[in-house]
Amino acid sequence: MPEIPQWASEALSGVFDPCCREKGISVVEMGLVRSVEVSGGRARVELLLTSGWCPFAARVLTEVRERIEEQPGVERAEVEVVWDEVWTTERLSPRAARMLRFLPPPAQVPDKAAYIGRELR
Repeated sequence: MPEIPQWASEALSGVFDPCCREKGISVVEMGLVRSVEVSGGRARVELLLTSGWCPFAARVLTEVRERIEEQPGVERAEVEVVWDEVWTTERLSPRAARMLRFLPPPAQVPDKAAYIGRELR
């Protein structure tokens, strides 16, 4: 994964995917920000989406653009969705991964046969 400049991570730490806003997980922690580059006052931000069907994509892209354009030295920002890379849970920050864990790790799931045997006794 390309490194995201610290100033960009800080600027985008308050931008939330609407599906994770209530958990306080930013687009940075979700791993949605692929890259941020600035040249001659123009910023280019690449974002991944958790789903190509995200109904909130336009809102997220607009908020990312606005936050980047607020930064010193940035006159204009362009935000693009990257379609040639799929977002996966490996992109989650450790904090986001802990907060979004829905199931226990496989090693902690009881053996189904042993569980069924206990229920039948």
